[in-house]
Amino acid sequence: MLSNHQVLSSNKRGSGLLRISKLGWIASVSMLVGLVGCAQPATQNDTAASGDNTTTAVNLPQVVATTSVLCDLTQQIAQDTVALTCLMEPGQDPHTYAAAPSDRKAIDEADLVLYDGYGFAPQLIAMVEASTNTAPKVAVYEQAVPNPLLADPHDHDHGHGKEDHGEETHADHGEENHDHEAHADHGEENHGHETHAEGTDKEELVADPHIWHNALNTSNITEVIADQLQQINPDQADLYGQNAALLTTQFAELHTWIEAQVTTIPASNRKLVTTHEAFNYFADAYGLELEAALSGINTETSPSASRVADLVDDVKTLGVPAIFAETTSNTQLIETLAKNANVKVAPNPLFVEGPGGPGTRAETMQAMLVSNTCTVVNALGGTCVEADAPL
Repeated sequence: MLSNHQVLSSNKRGSGLLRISKLGWIASVSMLVGLVGCAQPATQNDTAASGDNTTTAVNLPQVVATTSVLCDLTQQIAQDTVALTCLMEPGQDPHTYAAAPSDRKAIDEADLVLYDGYGFAPQLIAMVEASTNTAPKVAVYEQAVPNPLLADPHDHDHGHGKEDHGEETHADHGEENHDHEAHADHGEENHGHETHAEGTDKEELVADPHIWHNALNTSNITEVIADQLQQINPDQADLYGQNAALLTTQFAELHTWIEAQVTTIPASNRKLVTTHEAFNYFADAYGLELEAALSGINTETSPSASRVADLVDDVKTLGVPAIFAETTSNTQLIETLAKNANVKVAPNPLFVEGPGGPGTRAETMQAMLVSNTCTVVNALGGTCVEADAPL
């Protein structure tokens, strides 16, 4: 079930570039649904219609968002008032991203660049920071959650080098780091910032960028994006504020709902075994233990037979009823491990990198949180019905 203020999108994709150039917004008492048409970079013939006004897309503010989390939330807030370029496909594994010339061009011509921060997808960060464009370039997660959870860098490297270690503060962006201390108040649930990295020297820990798996953090992300949009397009400030308020209310309701669903899991089963520690924030916020038994298994991994045997032993030792594949994990290997360990694999994969896009169980951030929650709860012996979620 979709929210009455969610945006439904039907996207055309090509060459690593998604250009959202048309978006119709229909409002009524019972429904507020955006229909998004997508094409290649906007031309004079590309338009975005809103009410009785039609504006050529080339005259709209040009906004670049690097990943599906930022793209989805920007789309829901801005509707048809910006020309939005998304650099990564919904649900795309960061391991597989390769920058296209059109991506660099979009960044160079943007009025606003929204990127993740905390070392997430460092190739994208490097490309953003290398641009000579003087428009605001905002590390959104660093503003939304200034006190992140810390974790072992090997669990969050996304196949890249030292730049993934989140050592940069991005303070050199100056003016775009508008005061978001208020967002830190929502991040207090990120207690015990080293909880999931026991046994690792503090000096080796890095910021975990996967903040969106906590619904309250996603609310913070929404506020940061809305604030940035208001600054580049003040004529639409009221619209952005209204849409952000709707979303933040919904994420707060989802946070409470997720807490309630997790409590239906038997206490002894509240252990989350996934292929890497991307769910630190989910576990920390909702009372689960995140186990690293399958850490490091992804679409690029082919572990040795001895490594597989060790993984099987680890799963058996934990005594969990189920383990979890992710949309970016090696599903065949997960199935083999589960069979040998005599546990089941959850019937649906977890969406780890953000919304999965049109046609998936997780078309939006809201739907992603609901899908992941019910996948976890039901597999671990609890009760969760997606249709009951406050969407």
